[in-house]
Amino acid sequence: MKKKILTLLILFTITGPSFAIENTTNSFWNFFHNDTRSIKSLLKSQVRYANRTNFNKFISTYDKDYLNADGLDLEKYSTLVKDVWNTYNNIEYNVEIKDIAISGDNATVEVVETSYAKIPAEAKMEGVLNSTSNSIYYLKKIDGKWKVSSDKVKTEKTSMLYGDARNLDIKLTAPEEIKANTEYTASLEFTPPENVIAIASITSDKVEYPQKQAKEVFRKLPEDNILERLFISNSDNMNEYVIASIGLTKADITDLSIKLSLTGFGYQITRVNVLPEKEEKDVKKE
Repeated sequence: MKKKILTLLILFTITGPSFAIENTTNSFWNFFHNDTRSIKSLLKSQVRYANRTNFNKFISTYDKDYLNADGLDLEKYSTLVKDVWNTYNNIEYNVEIKDIAISGDNATVEVVETSYAKIPAEAKMEGVLNSTSNSIYYLKKIDGKWKVSSDKVKTEKTSMLYGDARNLDIKLTAPEEIKANTEYTASLEFTPPENVIAIASITSDKVEYPQKQAKEVFRKLPEDNILERLFISNSDNMNEYVIASIGLTKADITDLSIKLSLTGFGYQITRVNVLPEKEEKDVKKE
């Protein structure tokens, strides 16, 4: 789209200063920029509605036939939003628009979205939620107004850390994209504080709603502070989450008795987009 606009501008310059051409140029230019401004306004309003947890206004920015790349329609997505806001009503959202491409009544927008919140815990430890995702929004102009018709998350990382775990530099590594029914390795690495026993687990599950809780098997963190696990991506053409859970405990020895106390815990989540086998072949062909 940018190349086409540049070509049109060059043609208008070569043709010379004609009233009819200038009028056409201004009309085209204003039309394009009005759509760009409208799209930016739409995404900024989503952030504003989300920060105010204004559910009705937020959902009104979506097309009634909305369906995202994870297979969630507007009804399921609406329920998901309500559940998140009922659990965490103090999340601060932000969006950075990277690129906008417009073609008639359709548009694609690449964005980086972040969210942050201080979260409560039953263990009365202070917790922090951080999330960053790189996404593509697909927009459609309906009755003169832009609506979100779909979206696709390219990369996504989320952490929820409590107590001493907030100070850890945690690295959870997994492929951003993998072919269906294919082996891949996920690794977790962090250095626990001194005199602390660290345990951890790594699980994998499909991106779906409601989300099923995967079975966790905790292990003591190895001496090299790296825990690895091998997975096989699902054959249902559904994207996956790799979830790492960690726990920090300290031992207090008194009168030959050992008492373990929890000093921190948390979760690190990263997305693995599963590429269907048919789509993988098409990509290689292209």
